[in-house]
Amino acid sequence: MFNKKICVVGIGYVGLPCALMLAANGCTVAGFDTDEQKVRELNEGKTKLEKELQAVFETEEAHRNFSASTKLQEADIFVIAVPTPIDEDRKTADLAALKAAVKSVASVIREGNLVIVESTVPPLTMKNTVIPIFTESGVDCGKIFLAHCPERLLPGNVVREITYNNRIIGGYTPEAAELAADMYRLFVKGNISLTDDTTAEMCKLMENTYRDVNIALANELSEVCLALGIDVEEAIDLANLHPRVNLLKPGIGVGGHCLPIDPWFIHEVSPYNSTLINTARHINDGRPGKIAAIIRKYVSSDISQKFILLGQTYKPETTDIRESPAAEIYEILKGEGYSVTAYDSEVGSGKALLEEIRGCTFAFVLVPHKRMLKELEECLARMKETGEQIPQIISF
Repeated sequence: MFNKKICVVGIGYVGLPCALMLAANGCTVAGFDTDEQKVRELNEGKTKLEKELQAVFETEEAHRNFSASTKLQEADIFVIAVPTPIDEDRKTADLAALKAAVKSVASVIREGNLVIVESTVPPLTMKNTVIPIFTESGVDCGKIFLAHCPERLLPGNVVREITYNNRIIGGYTPEAAELAADMYRLFVKGNISLTDDTTAEMCKLMENTYRDVNIALANELSEVCLALGIDVEEAIDLANLHPRVNLLKPGIGVGGHCLPIDPWFIHEVSPYNSTLINTARHINDGRPGKIAAIIRKYVSSDISQKFILLGQTYKPETTDIRESPAAEIYEILKGEGYSVTAYDSEVGSGKALLEEIRGCTFAFVLVPHKRMLKELEECLARMKETGEQIPQIISF
């Protein structure tokens, strides 16, 4: 029987699902966070989560075993799941939250405890950052166990992802990896692979870099096709008939907390050997500006012409707006003085779509939420019935 007390440090997008899954599977779990409002709302059961995660949160087992606090508690296992954002100027990892978390854990850790870092980090962070902080704090790292298990979550489907995705666990020692695997086996039904900590750090970055580079290729081919007057979707469909070709569809850019950030962590530690990664990042970062330029051509030079952008999240069927290229497109055009409105069915825009779309000459679909497209169809039908001006719909 697994009867360890677990403390999850950072109960946000990554930490909270992990904490609740552990609690729902019988573990005593303390969630630690410096955000007093978040802690209070969790303890009062007022936090609104994704439907499936909310169901886990409301189970009797999770309710009994999980609590949140702004005070770090002693535990047998510490899972660190704090944000590791990008320093936008330097394009390097900002490890301030991770360093603070490790220092906090160092103040309460005991011999034999296990520390698992789930935060996405550059390679060698465990060896060059985490271990030195523990050592400087007086902790003998030979008497504790350290592991890195990078999260693999997809916003909008976190319960299925955290349950069925394969997991990679990198231990500072093989024994640490085995101990961490014992914990994850409580709820993970996917395969669990054990390796060393640095390899695990690199694997997570490689996964997201693979996606980013392939998206960049599709986006660059789209721009070439546009210059040549070629229908890029038709060209990609035909090229994909080759048995060893699987080009992605181009888009408006790359968003979310992982894909626009993680490739930079590889470039940070080995810039000379990551020129393709660097180029792909610049292609995808520049995509919102190019989409804004296409929109300008449609609305011509009349900045008073009213139009609407549909979708502001970073991808369909989510409320997540982190690093959203759609939001960036809106800010570019708004900043240039255009009479542009943004609407998103998943985020909430205050007014109803019908009210927002009236008087618009164009409606540009940036993020095709299914519910929003249905709303759009209903609005256009209503406007046709009443004889109102119907905007031209342009989808990206």
